[in-house]
Amino acid sequence: MSKFLQFRCDLDNFIDELQNKIENNNTKVKELLTQKEQNYANFVKPFEMMEEDLEEFFTPLSHLNAVNNSEKTQKVYTDALPIITEYSTLLSQNLEIYNVYKTILKEEVDTLNDEQKRVLELNIQNFELSGAHLDEKTKKRLQEINISLSEYSNEFSQNLLNATNAYTYIIEDEQDIQGLPQSEIENAKFEEDGEIKYKLTLQMPSYIAYMTYGKNREIREELYRAYVSRAPQNADLINKILALKYEMSKLLGFENYAQLSLATKMAKDEKSVLNFLNSLLDNSIAQAKNELKELQNIAPYELKSHDTAYYSEILKKEQYEIDEEEYRPYFEQESVVNGMFEFLHKLFNIRFEKIDEKLWHPKASSYNVYENEQLKAKIYLDLEARESKRGGAWMHNWQSYCTNEKADELPASAFVVCNFPPSSEKTPSLLRHDDVVTLFHEMGHTIHHILSSVNENEVSGVNGVEWDAVEFPSQFLENFAYEPMVLQMFAKHYKTEEILPDIMIEKLVKSKNFLSAMGMLRQLEFSIFDFQLHTKLYKGDEVQNLLDIIREKTAFIKPPKYNKFQNGFAHIFAGGYAAGYYSYKWAEVLSADLFYEIIDEGIFNSQIAQKYLTTILHKGGSQSMGILYHELMGREPDVSKLLRLNGIK
Repeated sequence: MSKFLQFRCDLDNFIDELQNKIENNNTKVKELLTQKEQNYANFVKPFEMMEEDLEEFFTPLSHLNAVNNSEKTQKVYTDALPIITEYSTLLSQNLEIYNVYKTILKEEVDTLNDEQKRVLELNIQNFELSGAHLDEKTKKRLQEINISLSEYSNEFSQNLLNATNAYTYIIEDEQDIQGLPQSEIENAKFEEDGEIKYKLTLQMPSYIAYMTYGKNREIREELYRAYVSRAPQNADLINKILALKYEMSKLLGFENYAQLSLATKMAKDEKSVLNFLNSLLDNSIAQAKNELKELQNIAPYELKSHDTAYYSEILKKEQYEIDEEEYRPYFEQESVVNGMFEFLHKLFNIRFEKIDEKLWHPKASSYNVYENEQLKAKIYLDLEARESKRGGAWMHNWQSYCTNEKADELPASAFVVCNFPPSSEKTPSLLRHDDVVTLFHEMGHTIHHILSSVNENEVSGVNGVEWDAVEFPSQFLENFAYEPMVLQMFAKHYKTEEILPDIMIEKLVKSKNFLSAMGMLRQLEFSIFDFQLHTKLYKGDEVQNLLDIIREKTAFIKPPKYNKFQNGFAHIFAGGYAAGYYSYKWAEVLSADLFYEIIDEGIFNSQIAQKYLTTILHKGGSQSMGILYHELMGREPDVSKLLRLNGIK
């Protein structure tokens, strides 16, 4: 197998290098198109590898801009976006390439393997969804739209990061910090003019800690207000993004952006998606109302949005005698990572070996990954929160496993990024159990990408997987973060090395579906809002009005008017989830269904777990997930398993 790429990003010369690569690619495209005999081997394969090479060059910049954001990375990334977008758009609209792909598929259909056919079919579809077959004026307008959308999305994300970093709340009265985890108190503490004070921020660990444990209701409301009203300038960007996506859909022959989005997904049509979401909603409402009643009963006043996390924690302690803070010493970051690796080794016979190398930040680390003792891939972990890193958690695929034109094997690599409580000289990074679940989730994405055995990079790993199926492997793996025999592999006290006691594991498992129907309604609110928002053109106040109408059914505590959630909904305005946020629930059906099959077989003795490795993980995007899932289970997915997983009757 060839060597892994070395992580490098020369910011000073990046734009020049990018332009050189694009010029070389454009020259190569002309050469490929002037060949007399065009076939898969001499046209499609070199074209694929050329695109993979450019992707491998560009990814370190986008990664660096997300995890070590600075004025310099912002500038270079902002300058690079229109260049790469213009190149990609022109390529995706090239009628000559489109026609060659159609000819090769037609003439070589009997000699191509399934992977190669899938590459051609997806490319032909992408050409058509990019307008390759349309007139020059329309293609030019689509190109302008793509460039503007990439710039607006980047601006949306940057506004959110800047607003998050700009806010601080200083506590001077020690009473107001009481009740918070000791590690969060230590992180917040600073000295000014000889006095001890405490700084709260909108970074996830700090914000969640105060909303969950902070006793001062006024401070909770102040933090909540700051969080849900971040980046008001994004309202204008939302209008621009929605208008452009609607215009793009019309130019491509669709009624709306939701239709365009579904063209590349498992779900058949708009009706299927909304019926699916509304069915889950109808099944969850009664239980959610009962859950809220229980929550209201323990509060001395009418609950507001900034109270729910605080009273949820109190109710959780009452019902399950569970104190999240008691668990954190058992979830020391390094122990959790190593335990998760051990679990994956037992389940799939994959092994992780740490590498000693200098990366973009001292807290980042890298590992070689072996499958059946053969070097297979490489992963990079960057798990702790810091100001220069955007919020949330994600897997970013870098290299894709494939074979090149000479049939050499090329390895896969990926980044795993989270925002866990930072470690310091005094305290290690102690995770909440939610953080453990997040890590398992992102590792599910990661192994889906890096364990691929597909030779064609465009359908290897997560490439080519339908968007509403791509969350399936991640959600499947996160379910194991609640399994007692898995927890016992890594949940040990960072000071005493004591394994998490059985009684605490039992409480954690029982509490898994605490307020789960309310949680389901919140996710359905996001999904329905996103999907309906893209079924016609909404402008200005219509966006908020739509959200308010949906909330009448999904939100039993009415959010305050200053809550502008949409201005921070980066998944759909700065990520790839527009008209696709429903995918989380769609994929969760597959993950819940498979999970219970494996649990019933006894996890480590499971035959279907091995079949999952060979049928889903090894095959990447080489076939539709609907086909692969049927091959795995021998039947259609069972929707009732999702309700069972969430404890909804």
